[in-house]
Amino acid sequence: MALRPADIARKLNISTSSLRHYEEWGLIPPVERSAKGYRVYTEFHVAFFECIRAMADGFGLQLTAEVLKNIHTNRVNFAFWLVNEAQSSLHNEKIISEKTLKSLEEPLIAQEGPLTISEISRETGIPTTTIRYWEKVGLLTIPRDNENKYRILNQNHIRQIRVIHTLKSSPYVYTYSLNGIKEIIRELKSDDFDKIRKISTDYQIHLDRMNQLQMKGVRYLYQLCEKLELIP
Repeated sequence: MALRPADIARKLNISTSSLRHYEEWGLIPPVERSAKGYRVYTEFHVAFFECIRAMADGFGLQLTAEVLKNIHTNRVNFAFWLVNEAQSSLHNEKIISEKTLKSLEEPLIAQEGPLTISEISRETGIPTTTIRYWEKVGLLTIPRDNENKYRILNQNHIRQIRVIHTLKSSPYVYTYSLNGIKEIIRELKSDDFDKIRKISTDYQIHLDRMNQLQMKGVRYLYQLCEKLELIP
């Protein structure tokens, strides 16, 4: 059954130009043309369009495109693992966010000696390269040992790093400038964490929503693969 672009666009609440873009990017199967040159979409194209729309919200268009291009070449398991990797990354964000909130509720624990950057990285889940970069741009102020010049890190740096990560993560990356994040980090020196606590809580709500969107995207992807008879 041939379907008009306008009908599909209306159903998915997008423009017909978006349908053409998905076609140009190679995200859908080849589209035949009628005798008058009009595009002739089928139910299989609709399934691809629905999958694109569902996945893009939770995984982003770039990953969605990579996944669907692998579906076109029957690399189903590889496509599924790409999705699984993105879900794992989101789950890691959830763990970091929960630790951030917990660290704001608990008093700092006295330590016997300074922590290494590797120990800080393991505790926070943030790569050492990222921590060094944040120090370089002034988001972190880390004192150095006068003799060996090693960084002197403590529990307060763990708290700061977790909050920086939250502020720089979506959707806050578009809300707080570099100077804005620096100002909030300075607030950590006081006992008033209400603003930071709200940001962390909002971020957890955002992660919950992203998880729901990803689950929806997975459902549409699986349905597409069933329709194409790529899985049992």
